[in-house]
Amino acid sequence: MRTAASFVLVAGLVASLAACSTPTTDPAAASCDATPAGSVSNAVKVTGDFGSKPEVTINFPTSVEDTERTVAIEGDGATAVTGDVVNVNFTLYSGETGEELTTTDYTEEGTTAFPVDDTQFLVGIVKTLDCSAVGSRVVGVIPPADSFGEAGSEDLGVAPGDDIVFVVDLVSIDPPAAPALPKADGVEQPAEDGFPTVVLDDTGRPTITIPDAAPPTDLRLAVLKLGDGTTVQSGDDVVVHYEGVNWNTGVIFDESWARGEPATFNTNAVIAGFTAALVGQNVGSQVIVVIPPDQGYGEAGSPPDIGGTDTLVFVVDILGIA
Repeated sequence: MRTAASFVLVAGLVASLAACSTPTTDPAAASCDATPAGSVSNAVKVTGDFGSKPEVTINFPTSVEDTERTVAIEGDGATAVTGDVVNVNFTLYSGETGEELTTTDYTEEGTTAFPVDDTQFLVGIVKTLDCSAVGSRVVGVIPPADSFGEAGSEDLGVAPGDDIVFVVDLVSIDPPAAPALPKADGVEQPAEDGFPTVVLDDTGRPTITIPDAAPPTDLRLAVLKLGDGTTVQSGDDVVVHYEGVNWNTGVIFDESWARGEPATFNTNAVIAGFTAALVGQNVGSQVIVVIPPDQGYGEAGSPPDIGGTDTLVFVVDILGIA
């Protein structure tokens, strides 16, 4: 899975999209309410072929009350709708100065994945993407209220209160992810010597019993249930249930089962030992991993429950790939 561009990650922003229906033969597009064009987005001049970096001329400074969306090149592929993940090439500009702020490299390998979800991304970005067809080049002129607000973005060079201009090529839409399993459903595997014992209740929640022995000094991994689903790759967002126990103290320091819902982690955004437990395993599997400090939280530990010399044990149900 490609990683989403960090500049658009704004959790918790929710806004309804502007409505403007366009007749089409695509059933998704036929029921889609696209954000309408406006005089400012129509005035952005965009030249060049789809898939190559565009030449863009902006009549700056721009000033819009609501996000405006103009289709510069009309594609004929599937239509992106709320909940999809689209793979795009894009260039972002300052509406105040017309200057380029950031861009992809316009290669297939360099596309960026954007969820069409205004709880995860800048509202104006989502308004620009929503109802756009694969093969389209779309211009969004986005006001502060739908982007960085009165704070701006120092990292990108967006001053407080500035518009941004987003020019995006929709390359593809990811197929929908399979629904996550309620619990690991793989084939039970023989227990391996030296590991903690694991007993499951009817919901699949484990009870982990630590051996009366010193912990191993290297990472140890065993499959308790062998699933036959998709193989987890580096960089995937993986849906899991998990329980973590401190080998040295026997304390459960974290678990998703107690919260009543699984968690989603990117394999590149967790401690090294947890990454090792996920990558290469199949959806439907349950694994147990024993993680020494150097592949956990290191000498600093994670107070108050994990010291710098503590070994960790996780039992993980791999339920899906988001």
